[in-house]
Amino acid sequence: MKTAVHGALVEVHGVGIALLGPSGVGKSECALELVSRGHRIVADDVIELVQREDGTLVGRSPERIRHHMEIRGLGIFSVTALFGAESVLHEVDVELLCRLERWREGINYDRVGIDWPIGQIGGVSRPELTLPARPGGSMATVVEVAAREHAQRRDGINAAAALDARLRREMDGENAK
Repeated sequence: MKTAVHGALVEVHGVGIALLGPSGVGKSECALELVSRGHRIVADDVIELVQREDGTLVGRSPERIRHHMEIRGLGIFSVTALFGAESVLHEVDVELLCRLERWREGINYDRVGIDWPIGQIGGVSRPELTLPARPGGSMATVVEVAAREHAQRRDGINAAAALDARLRREMDGENAK
């Protein structure tokens, strides 16, 4: 079964990441910055999703707009023509969802990250981070770090949980005295 969602799809440090969020929040600009840093884009604006029998979720771009991007104020351009064939992929397994939203004062964004929330895309559950976009902030850097952290968690390493456990052991040791 094939479904389509609004967003951009990139591969960052070997991790397929769907950049989601409302129109105008900066998904394409984030994807463009990631491409300029040497990562690869799969889709801009529309992500076609296909769930395989083994549970993997593959994302690609519709054929007619494949390897093109649209940036407000700049227009439509070919990523391959500007950045080279190595800057694009035909498809990637979607492993992580990064939902970009405009920064809102008074919202309690996760600041510890021991357990990442799970979201749905194409009927499949994936880790989902809500990333507040601030004017002048670098969402590309945040997404790069999210990709690295996801890869570590995939390998069984959770830095936030390890720090929490260490602090709890230290506190328990102090309370025993």
